[in-house]
Amino acid sequence: MRDDGNADLFGTPAPRPEPVPQQNGARHQGTSSPDVSHLTQPLADRLRPRALSEVVGQDHLLGPSGLLSQMLRRNTLPSLILWGGPGCGKTTIARLLAREARLRFEQISAVFSGVAELKKAFEAASRFQQETGRGTLLFVDEIHRFNRAQQDGFLPYVERGTVILIGATTENPSFALNGALLSRCQVLVLNRLDDTGLEKLLQRAEQEAGRALPLTEDGRAALRAMADGDGRYLLNLVEQIQALPENERLDTAGLATVVARRAALYDKDREEHYNLISALHKSLRGSDPDAGLYWFARMLEGGEDPRYIARRLTRFAAEDVGMADPSALPLAVAAWETFERLGSPEGELALAQLVVHLATAPKSNAVYRAYNQARKLARETGSLGPPHHIRNAPTKLMKNIGYGKGYEYDHDTEEGFSGQNYFPDEMERVALYQPTDRGQEREIRKNLDRQAAIRASRRP
Repeated sequence: MRDDGNADLFGTPAPRPEPVPQQNGARHQGTSSPDVSHLTQPLADRLRPRALSEVVGQDHLLGPSGLLSQMLRRNTLPSLILWGGPGCGKTTIARLLAREARLRFEQISAVFSGVAELKKAFEAASRFQQETGRGTLLFVDEIHRFNRAQQDGFLPYVERGTVILIGATTENPSFALNGALLSRCQVLVLNRLDDTGLEKLLQRAEQEAGRALPLTEDGRAALRAMADGDGRYLLNLVEQIQALPENERLDTAGLATVVARRAALYDKDREEHYNLISALHKSLRGSDPDAGLYWFARMLEGGEDPRYIARRLTRFAAEDVGMADPSALPLAVAAWETFERLGSPEGELALAQLVVHLATAPKSNAVYRAYNQARKLARETGSLGPPHHIRNAPTKLMKNIGYGKGYEYDHDTEEGFSGQNYFPDEMERVALYQPTDRGQEREIRKNLDRQAAIRASRRP
């Protein structure tokens, strides 16, 4: 099979390919000819690893005790789902696994393939197995783009061993793949490349070019940061920098005028969306305004709708701050309204103020817990009616049958609190709201304790 996929992890420079002979009997002029294929081959492809040991950033899978290394030593390679971001090595690892396991390699992309292409791939794998007794490693890029029916089509071929399926996805397999396929595959998580891994790629690029990159130390660090964990993107940036005059050395500011930072990964309707809002919510719950502002900014930079963040912050004010700081909820509504009036980017400042207020406010989920318990209790007690003394009595008949009889008007009592029972007569009183000792709930608890004592004194 032709090995022509995109490279996304990189090793020592591969040997340059031989010049392609001209057709129709034409001869090359001179003793040598320019290596056109090498000149047009992207740097990322030239630096593709030729062995699993050259792959960077995935030692948890490919190191001496890594899971994939153990599988290869045992000669038991199952079907796999490789889950990781762009440029972390999914395609490269699949190719090298096929070579190590002596399997025929075939690659398809779910972006460009349909049922017809899948059928051809399975038929070719079946013929190859019958003719040689060897299996095929079928690499499916962007496997999450296949629908459920197409994913089900893999099952019989995976079960019979006609193909060893290696699926690559940037999406959470729990959401993107159906359960039947997941049950037949192991999911391996690939790491984004860290600073050390990116630096290794820079050194390999310099070795291949035979000269150092024209960067200051700060510029070099900024270049790694611009790649944002994507090895392929880093080497694409390197190609642009290598085309600059050798006497020009770029610092951080100069680098920004030559190349562009990689756009941050963020899908407003997929997993990263929920990961970041969860990080924001938990940072605020943990009373960390700095982390809260960071995740707030990350969501905005990723293109999130500020209205969605405002809605979630308002929910947080009610759920996690609650009565410990009753001003949090009206402040959330005010910040939301401020954004609606000012628009972007000025309105985001009001939301940032709200983030800091919520992070630094005392926290209590007492109302949240009490509400959930009240709903559960309401479902369990069915249709029990209020006690007669607190029922409405707008007619003479209602008064005659006891509606409103014995009701005490709390404002007329000495304490401003009558201590009467307001639960149904058929059930015991239940303490649902349990205020904390934080913020204003400290005073609320004192008042509730005083009222409980008065209520207890009225019992017969």
